[in-house]
Parts: sequence; C-alpha cells; structure tokens
Amino acid sequence: MGLLDFQNRFPDERSCYEYLVGVRFPNGFVCPQCGSSAAGRIQTRALWQCGKCRRQASVTAGTMFHRTRTPLQEWFWAIFLTAKDKRGHSALQLSKDLRIPYHRAWLMMHKIRAAMACRDASYRLDGIVEMDEAYFGAPDTGKRGRSTGRAKALVAVGVTADSRPRFAKMQIVKRLDTRSVRTFADEGIAAGTTVRTDGLSVYRGLVKGGFQHEPTVAPGRTKEDVLYWAHIVISNAKTFIAGTFHGLGDKHIQQYLAEFCYRFNRRHREAELFDRLLLACATAPLLTHDELTA
Repeated sequence: MGLLDFQNRFPDERSCYEYLVGVRFPNGFVCPQCGSSAAGRIQTRALWQCGKCRRQASVTAGTMFHRTRTPLQEWFWAIFLTAKDKRGHSALQLSKDLRIPYHRAWLMMHKIRAAMACRDASYRLDGIVEMDEAYFGAPDTGKRGRSTGRAKALVAVGVTADSRPRFAKMQIVKRLDTRSVRTFADEGIAAGTTVRTDGLSVYRGLVKGGFQHEPTVAPGRTKEDVLYWAHIVISNAKTFIAGTFHGLGDKHIQQYLAEFCYRFNRRHREAELFDRLLLACATAPLLTHDELTA
C-alpha cells in the first residue's frame, strides 16, 4: 500500500478498530478466561461479554495495545510506517510524521520492536547455520576485537544447501563464553542442526548440546571467507543501526537487533509486512514504560 491507499483504507478510529477485531479474532471471539466462543458484543462500550462466564473483554485486552491512551489510528500509522521503510524508522522521525511528543513515539517504537522480538522468538533455525560473534556500539578507543568493551552479540544465520541465506537471529550476551553460546543455541537453533563456526574455543560445547559442530580453522583464509553470510548480516546490521539511528547505547541495543532480524527474515514478503507486523503487535504481551526503562 502507498500512503494514500493506507489513508483511504483506515480513515478513522472505527475502521482501525474493526480491522483489529478481524486480526485478533479471525474465527470469532474466544473468551480469554474460559475459552468459550459464545459471546455478545456491547457496541456502546466496544466490549464482548462471554455468554458462559460473563466476563467482559476488549479487542486490546492482553495485547500490546492494552489500556493504551494512544488512538488506534496513530498505532496503525506507526506500524505502517515502520513496516514500509526497510531502513527502519526512528522515534524522532515518527514524532515528526505523526506530530506527537517524542516520548510517546519512543515508547510506541520500542513496543513495536518488542512485538517483533516476541514473534521471532517462536521460530528456530535449522538445517545449516553459520554462527559468529559481533560487537556493537560506539568505538572503544584503544581496544579492538574480543578485548573491546562494546556490546557483545552472538549471530546465527541459517543457510541453504547451496549457500543462500534464510533466516537470522542475534542476541546480546554479557560474556562471550561457552555457557552463553549454549544458551543462545538451545533457544534459537533446532537440535541436530549443523552449526559452522570459526575455531574459537567457546563454540566447542555445541556438540554436547546435540548440534553437529563444524569448526573451521583454515590458514590463509579469514573467517569472512568461512562464515560468509554471517559476516554479511553483521555488516548490514551495523549499517542499519548507524544509518537510521546514528549509533545506540548498550541498554536497548537488543531491541534494534531484533528489528533488524525481523526485517531480514521477511525480506521476501514486503507486501505482507504491515499485516504481519500488526498481527505480531496484536499477539504480543503487554510491555510497560517502567519495564522498558528499568
């Protein structure tokens, strides 16, 4: 959709509300308390009342939009602009586009990124996976490589048998050690997957986790040659962060990496990005400002 198409499709709060109903309850309302599908709709209050347990629920209950004071139409525009721009959308730009306070735009963008992360967390990489470490954040004067104080991240990229990239995952870790590698692999990679790495010792524990580990230490070859797609994805993620957000602090960098991976994993489905992102937001758990800033 173009901007005019989107404006015509969602011209007011009511049109956004009805569309969200279809996204949240594609097969009809289901009571979040008892699971009954027998319910009546209270039009004057935009609520459903379960015919079995009598509980009342709204379309936003239990979602990222729960108790939001921001109009749904603003949320829809934020999700659309975020999905439409493959370079990412900053909170400052969103505040200008929607003419809303920066702090509200910042919170909206972080909630959207949290929904992206939640959606991708339910999927695991499989087949063949390249894994490497990366460092994000401002340059650390006087320190390079693994001695840097910048944020450390583990990066995994699934590739096809003919060496084409499929999906990616990134995770910030406090320490680059065997335990963090195992945790990252257990949570994001299917057991039995072939994992290709360089010769760093922290990856040796992958075999004990049920993975087929293929470390490569090849004289005369750089790890970029061995882990080609992992290197490309890391480079693209750094460009994404530097180009759109002009550098980030360590505190929220994981959310930005989640956004990058979400976009990368759906790069062949650009026409579906708005609907997919709206579904992710409609099924993501509530995230408060206090949780983000704690």
